[in-house]
Amino acid sequence: MTDAPAERGGPVVVALDIGGTGMKCALVRPDGEVAHAERHPTGAERGPAAVVDTILDVAEGLAGRARAEGLTPIACGIGVPGLVDDAAGVAVWSSNIGFRHVPLRDLTAARLGLPTALGHDVRVGGLAETRLGAGRDVAHVLFVAVGTGIAAAHVVGGSATAGAHGAAGELGHILVRPGGPRCGCGRPGCLEAVSSASAIGRRYTELARMAVPPPAGAVFTAAEVVERAAAGEELAGRVWREAVDALADGLATAQALFDVETMVIGGGLARAGARLFDPLRAALRERITFHREPRLVAAALGDEAGCLGAALLALDSLE
Repeated sequence: MTDAPAERGGPVVVALDIGGTGMKCALVRPDGEVAHAERHPTGAERGPAAVVDTILDVAEGLAGRARAEGLTPIACGIGVPGLVDDAAGVAVWSSNIGFRHVPLRDLTAARLGLPTALGHDVRVGGLAETRLGAGRDVAHVLFVAVGTGIAAAHVVGGSATAGAHGAAGELGHILVRPGGPRCGCGRPGCLEAVSSASAIGRRYTELARMAVPPPAGAVFTAAEVVERAAAGEELAGRVWREAVDALADGLATAQALFDVETMVIGGGLARAGARLFDPLRAALRERITFHREPRLVAAALGDEAGCLGAALLALDSLE
């Protein structure tokens, strides 16, 4: 994100996208233009209470900066990972941050004196991609974030559904490989345990260490696996094909459930570009029978999506 020139007197939304490692924060104008952006460490190792204090301090600092620059903060939007009760404004659970039933919306509104909205990080990202990014002008979109984990947002008519309990879109926990690698949720064979960026790197590292001779203490990332596969290495190619095939199974299941026009793929794995999208499109096409094949596209907003979506969520709450 780059700062846009300050415009005196204009309204802005204080927007925060909270991750397990870092916070992406911005002042966003109602048209989606970023007036100011900054980043801060989450500091999850300090405990959830300290993280909440940091969120409140950063949000208050952004609102103060806006006023100092002649801008008018009109609302605050926050996206967090885990299970989120959007209606109640409560971060119900997050393994990355340690949140357990944190009333973050009300705490922020009380500190800032501004209307505040709280949403799931992937759902707000999907909101931004649908209204401002790769899914623009499409009525039915599935935004799929493939990074350390895998999650999705089903966006219809520009609104993302949260489900009855705030858990809609947990695509990473579709069972695709019974008896496969154990997922962080405790069940073996979840999509996230096979096709997430972390799973790809972990699987390749495990198999590489069994090679003769093994690489000296190497720990590999998904990006390195993609590069090695593209260079023709057999082991990397096998791990990559397994991950892409499992992801295609998950997307085919999602299409059977949601019947969307477009699937927008974001997250770290989408940076693989054609090396992901070409085989993924082919594998998905093989799995489609009577359903319509969705258009498969890369996310357009990068890591700005969370902040932009949090701002959109806050603006929606004003209406």
